[in-house]
Amino acid sequence: MTVSNDNSDRIHILWDELADFDAARADDALDHLMAGLGHLVDAQNVNWFGTVRMADILPGDPVHGWRPRCVQFLHPSTQIDASVKEQTKNLELGSADETAIRNVTMTGTFRANRAVDLAPGWLESDYYRRYFQPFGLNDVIWAGVPVNDDAECYFGIFRDDAHPHFTPEESDLVAYALRGLKWFCRQQLLSHGLMVATSPLTAVERQVLGGLLTGLVEKQIAAAQHQSPHTTHEYVSNIYRKFGVKNRAALMALWLGKAA
Repeated sequence: MTVSNDNSDRIHILWDELADFDAARADDALDHLMAGLGHLVDAQNVNWFGTVRMADILPGDPVHGWRPRCVQFLHPSTQIDASVKEQTKNLELGSADETAIRNVTMTGTFRANRAVDLAPGWLESDYYRRYFQPFGLNDVIWAGVPVNDDAECYFGIFRDDAHPHFTPEESDLVAYALRGLKWFCRQQLLSHGLMVATSPLTAVERQVLGGLLTGLVEKQIAAAQHQSPHTTHEYVSNIYRKFGVKNRAALMALWLGKAA
């Protein structure tokens, strides 16, 4: 892979900027990364989703138990939300796009591919006609970042139909930008309660978690969230239970890559 000096400099600056976000600003950091990826390859939208492998795999499941649990778009819309829900429902019913099926065959390895590299006939597929053309989308690069055996981050980088299809060189550029960000993806999954938690965190639990990770005491978190101290303590207890830890030090160890 050959990356120009200008592009490598832009990517290195992006990495440094991501490292400066504190743990309580996980969503802001993700938006910053997605915006950076969009600028890097002139994409008009970018999404991220955290996926986990379910323990019970149904016979005939085309993606072998892998399911998206959290989805975030750089430029969300009600139409996109409806489309994602429909595709998720189809997945539960055993129907998946060929690019998703191909991506799952490569779980456990870092990868970044154009849709047409994953499925050469993708531009003529029903999936393309149903979920891309109505939104004015032209192309996508899919990237997968494994975090552990049962959790991965996916990125979709989208072009609209006013722009040409992605080139192999642009796919390589996305790969270079994401290849060094396993640490970042791990933190994103943790911030949503995926990967190690017994169940995903609620929106309020995520806000309380942010306070814990930035060193606020429970009374300060309660004031910031307009909660009673008792309510905040209950949220903190739930967070510890979900992550399987007993105190803030053990919780912080997860963000430092240490075992609980």
